[in-house]
Amino acid sequence: MSTYTEEVGKKLNSLLEKTYDAEKGFKKAAENVEHAALKSYFNEKAQERYNFGHELKSELVSFNQDIDKGGSLTGQAHRAWMDVKSLFSADDEESMLEEAIRGEKSAIEEYQDVLNETTLPTSTKSLLASQKNTIEYGLSNIKKLEDLR
Repeated sequence: MSTYTEEVGKKLNSLLEKTYDAEKGFKKAAENVEHAALKSYFNEKAQERYNFGHELKSELVSFNQDIDKGGSLTGQAHRAWMDVKSLFSADDEESMLEEAIRGEKSAIEEYQDVLNETTLPTSTKSLLASQKNTIEYGLSNIKKLEDLR
């Protein structure tokens, strides 16, 4: 059975931290929009990230890695920015959606960075690929929500 290098453990914990941030961000976005389909989308994405977090934690624990708890300062700043945008933007729902799209694209890049590690155990590589594919699929289906006007 493969084990994690220290660097892979750090990258996975960073990914877990960003997953927590995304969950909180999607919850915050759902609170800040009134459009029913968009609210539903944000709530679904928050639940998805909650599930991703538990899957990542289980995978880390199975390889005896310490789990970093909580969200990052970057994530807190991003959620604060979303709050500011919702207060001052005339088209706040579209702004929230644009921020979500930007975050999803960033998440895909982060997943790919970890997937590029050659030392990943098969179970970890499979889990990360599945989560990345879910994010990509969701991003490809978001086009229908972009036409909020």
